Amino acid sequence: MRTFVHLLLFAAAIAMAAGVFGPLVGSVDARNVQFDDLRNGFASGRTLDQIGSHSGSFVTSLAIGLLGVAAVVLLAALFGSRILGWVGVLVGLAGLGLLAWRLDDRFDHELRNDWRHLFSGTWGLYLVGGALVLSLLLLLIPRERRLPPPPGPGF
Repeated sequence: MRTFVHLLLFAAAIAMAAGVFGPLVGSVDARNVQFDDLRNGFASGRTLDQIGSHSGSFVTSLAIGLLGVAAVVLLAALFGSRILGWVGVLVGLAGLGLLAWRLDDRFDHELRNDWRHLFSGTWGLYLVGGALVLSLLLLLIPRERRLPPPPGPGF
């Protein structure tokens, strides 16, 4: 990969890691969303505020998955591995897509009516999503071509 691609992937990974600790939707952070919630859906009796105030185990939350994605993208930037970068970006987009699907499944009406309120101040979502989109675009940049060495003196 090109040098500027490495630098921007590195910056995107840092921004992604910082965004994990910010709000994603309303008061909901990645720490508040458990893997069970993503797999089974959110319970029908809970509101977004109740999910946002839920303090579950950090090890089983979406935050650990997104931090893992940030670490994979960081390693891709450090070692110049396009495959590692693609794995990280696709897993990160899948995680955010799954969160969006589960939130839409349970809170569809509330998201459609109060989206301006719920998405104002959600800098965590903007950092993680923006870093993933930037990383995706950076990985689409073609590799530099290796030029053959110049011909020798002709001996």
